[in-house]
Amino acid sequence: MKKLAKEKGTDGKTRKRGRPKKAITRSVSLVVRITPTERLAIAGKARNAGMRISDWFRQSAKVAVIRPRLSEEETGYLRTLSGMANNLNQLTKLAHKGGLVSIMANLRGLLSEVERLMERIGRDDS
Repeated sequence: MKKLAKEKGTDGKTRKRGRPKKAITRSVSLVVRITPTERLAIAGKARNAGMRISDWFRQSAKVAVIRPRLSEEETGYLRTLSGMANNLNQLTKLAHKGGLVSIMANLRGLLSEVERLMERIGRDDS
């Protein structure tokens, strides 16, 4: 029988044949479902970078910065606005029952609160 995978080198030591083993092997796969349009966009970006799609995806995942859609403070503002919208609906019902003049003060207070919150939200956008 033949001896496989070893041959004598010039220094007298035996060495293995074939490609050397990698220090880090990629043994886990990740399956991502995308649309054909997304695939074309990713392939174009990878081609422009001179990379394979998998290499581009790996590199993008390492350097990507994901920002949440809303901060906790903005979520609080939206929750407050939602409660105020509920109050406005209740005031509208009262206006239909008792007349608009009876709730005018409540509406002015609610309007000033909405304006104050909208200014805060607008200030956070810039």
